[in-house]
Amino acid sequence: MSSLSHLDATGAARMVDVSAKPTVAREAIAEGQIRLQASTLDLIRAGQMPKGEVLATARIAGIQAAKRTADWIPLCHPLPLTGIRVTFQESAQGLTIQATVRTTARTGVEMEALTAVTAAALTLYDMCKAVDKTMVIEGIRLVSKTKGDPS
Repeated sequence: MSSLSHLDATGAARMVDVSAKPTVAREAIAEGQIRLQASTLDLIRAGQMPKGEVLATARIAGIQAAKRTADWIPLCHPLPLTGIRVTFQESAQGLTIQATVRTTARTGVEMEALTAVTAAALTLYDMCKAVDKTMVIEGIRLVSKTKGDPS
């Protein structure tokens, strides 16, 4: 018998039953970085990348990915997301991507926030790869998660 929540008594994978947990407001924030050459960041800032508006496209990719997380992660619960925000902050090394995801549900939205950051980073990579062969995606992590009182 396993004490791991995603395995049943026989060791088979299963989705955790969260039906007994209370429905509460939940939020998760994740972030990651993509290192870019300064010239690549200049092109992004000027809106002159060959594939178009990089940040807007990456933001939409992050939002769409958060909404489809249960399709990507086999044992993840599909959740009714109530808010998704994807932002970008410039640094000397490139861009920091941050995703904030909210829901009112029986389980948290950490995977959705992490998926949003990952998809946004991959989209940035895809849109910039023609001009920057040195890009590195790194440091994708959960920054915080919170839950409110049961409703």
